[in-house]
Formats: sequence, C-alpha cells, structure tokens
Amino acid sequence: MFCDGCGAAVQPGQSFCSRCGKQIVGSVTQMPARRGRVQEHLHLIGILWLAISALNAIGAVVLYIVANTLFAPGGGTGAPTFLHPLLGVIAILVMAKAALGFVAGWGLLQRESWARILTLVLAFISLFNVPFGTAIGVYTMWVLLPGESEREYDFMVTERAAA
Repeated sequence: MFCDGCGAAVQPGQSFCSRCGKQIVGSVTQMPARRGRVQEHLHLIGILWLAISALNAIGAVVLYIVANTLFAPGGGTGAPTFLHPLLGVIAILVMAKAALGFVAGWGLLQRESWARILTLVLAFISLFNVPFGTAIGVYTMWVLLPGESEREYDFMVTERAAA
C-alpha cells in the first residue's frame, strides 16, 4: 500500500507515513502476490500438449493405414517399393512423439517434477512442425524456459507435494 499524500510505500501496521508524516487511516494490508507466468499459463500448455498429441496420433494412424494399403508391396499402384517401410517408420516415430506429448501434457497438469524438461525437449522438436507445432513450441519455451520459470515450477512442484 502507498501513502495517499506523498505516494511513499507504507508497511503493514504503520500508523504514520515515514516520508510526509500523514496519518494512515484504515488498515494497511499487503496486496496479494501476482501470479507468475508459469502459474498463469501451465494449465493451458498442458491442455495444448494433449490436443496436439491427439492430432499427431490421428495423423500417425492415417499414415500407417496409407502405408499398408496404398503402398503395400504388390498393391499395384506402381509406387516405389521403399515407400512402404519408409512411411511405416515415419508413422511409428510420429506415434511415439504423440505418446510422449500425452505424457508431457499429463505431467504438466499434475505438476510432476520431470514434466518441464520433457515438455521443453518436445517443444524444440515441435518447432519443425509448421504451423501448429511451431506455435506450441514457441509458447512452451516462452513460458517454461527462463531460469525464473524453473524456480517457479519447482516451487509449484514442492507445494503440490506438501499438500
């Protein structure tokens, strides 16, 4: 709280302003602490990672089906034979990324200690998935990457563990 006469900071329990001497009328209370960036955005990031992982999982299933139907050996499409195993491997990699994204989103929502690092690794990988992966990767890094964010997240983890 501040003095309404001179604008100086007033401490709780103080009866007179230390700068101008004006009497403080009413009780002096501390303003509630402002929520940090991680606390404000963590729930949304967790939900976004679950959503983008669902999209990745759907894409992986569709790619695997296409690889095993249209590009199957002897399918008669005239496609090169290397496409079937290549698309199958890509589908498996995308499904693995989707599974890790589900785990990261769940971990963030539960405030697990390992979830921040896993999410940051996935955010760097997702930068190459234009446009949605890039957007969620940049947003995740903006919230979780700074050092102050690490301290705030660790505090949230210990606070949850104590409760």
